[in-house]
Amino acid sequence: MEIVLSAKSTFLFAISFGLIAFACNPARKAGSNNISTEDGAAGLTNSKWKLVELYGQPVAEKINDKEPFLQFLTKDSRYSASGGCNTINGTFTLPGNNRIHFSQGMSTLMACENMDVESRLIKVLETADNYSLSENTLTLNKARMAPLARFQRVE
Repeated sequence: MEIVLSAKSTFLFAISFGLIAFACNPARKAGSNNISTEDGAAGLTNSKWKLVELYGQPVAEKINDKEPFLQFLTKDSRYSASGGCNTINGTFTLPGNNRIHFSQGMSTLMACENMDVESRLIKVLETADNYSLSENTLTLNKARMAPLARFQRVE
């Protein structure tokens, strides 16, 4: 038995296959800016997070008279952070399953008396590959190691 497909049948088959492949594409579900509302991402974004712990050590309320923080903005998937001296800005992606990636950020170039927290915060942003969100606490992590940084939501 020989199956003969007409050009019209072949075209319809190709279109149907393409539509199914597009509809099942998991990258498309995350949206054009790679922010997914799964995994509590909605609670992560558009909030300001006060840095309270770095590499297991508590962080002072103010460094150089400034509050160290991290803030996520859904518009253009941007973040803003400070370790108490310079402001660091860049982009982030949330590909799902509590994964996170920060782009290398741009920073102002002020010299401050205490730059230790800032340099360690920059290292956290370069290293972190996942996050945990529990009520008003955010942790940035690398694999399954101890949290790199812990933040509290600012009301």
